[in-house]
Amino acid sequence: MSVRCSIIGASGYTGGELIRLLLDHPLAEVAQVTSRRQVGAFVHTSHPNLRGRTKLQFVSPDQVEKCDVLFLCLPHGEASRSIEKYAGLAERVVDLSADFRLRDAAAYRRWYAEDHAASAWLDRFVYGLPELQRERLRGARLASGVGCNATAVNLALLPLARAGLIRSAVADLKVGSSEAGAEPSATSHHPEKSGTVRTFAPAGHRHQAEVAQELGAFELHMSVTSVELVRGVLCTAHVFPTRAMTEKEVWSLYREAYRGEPFVRIVKDKSGIHRYPEPKILGGTNWCDVGFEVDEATGRIVVISAIDNLMKGAAGSAVQCMNLMCGFEERAGLGFAGLHPY
Repeated sequence: MSVRCSIIGASGYTGGELIRLLLDHPLAEVAQVTSRRQVGAFVHTSHPNLRGRTKLQFVSPDQVEKCDVLFLCLPHGEASRSIEKYAGLAERVVDLSADFRLRDAAAYRRWYAEDHAASAWLDRFVYGLPELQRERLRGARLASGVGCNATAVNLALLPLARAGLIRSAVADLKVGSSEAGAEPSATSHHPEKSGTVRTFAPAGHRHQAEVAQELGAFELHMSVTSVELVRGVLCTAHVFPTRAMTEKEVWSLYREAYRGEPFVRIVKDKSGIHRYPEPKILGGTNWCDVGFEVDEATGRIVVISAIDNLMKGAAGSAVQCMNLMCGFEERAGLGFAGLHPY
């Protein structure tokens, strides 16, 4: 049985990716998509890649009718201010913003420097990364979004963290410009952006809170740098383990942790230009590629992960969550393998 899906705030990048995925989903029907500024316009005016794929037009958020699954792609803070209304419109809700990622109101206040507008709802949402919360997502009614940078770090470090083997870690992230969203700014203006490698969060990035929540307490330092890339996150995590580990031990740990995972691949070859994960080949896909190298001279483990920030870091994980919430096959609608070269 198919489900009727609607998207609040569908004119942005993640909204466009959701529409693209749901149009090809075997068990989903896109019922309504909203945009405050594009009411009446055809979807392809904002998402030209969908020209000829759908005749949907944007409607006002106030016109949204009841549906089976409601996706929220709203600016920070808007979902939390209206969650009771949105929860009343659908059997299941997936919020792609940061509003419900943290379960603790004090942690939210610390990282976002404001009180949560609907703190009573925080523990009702399941954190929307299936590799971490698969069993809780099965049949759940409410799922949060995931931070794209947090996703790259979480999946890079998960096997080592679960084994209690991380003493400390430094995660350096290189990210594409789409991470900032569709609204232009001074930093995204072409003359200011082109040719730059610009660190914008050397410390204190909010996505670090999601890693602490999901992987537990160990010393973690994160830095985020914008590079001349549209899509993608590349995480290079320098892990200092609690004991010396051989490459064979690390292989065994990662192979066991990700055996059977539908969207995590271990990428570690001895030769060729694609020996380690890289974002370019993941554009439009829900894959996370993970690789590593052991520095036996110092004991450091370098873990590398790559994702498409708009997919595994947002819309792709959201559809993966929907599949689990509705009892569908987890890979449904997410089979695109990517393009190479492009």
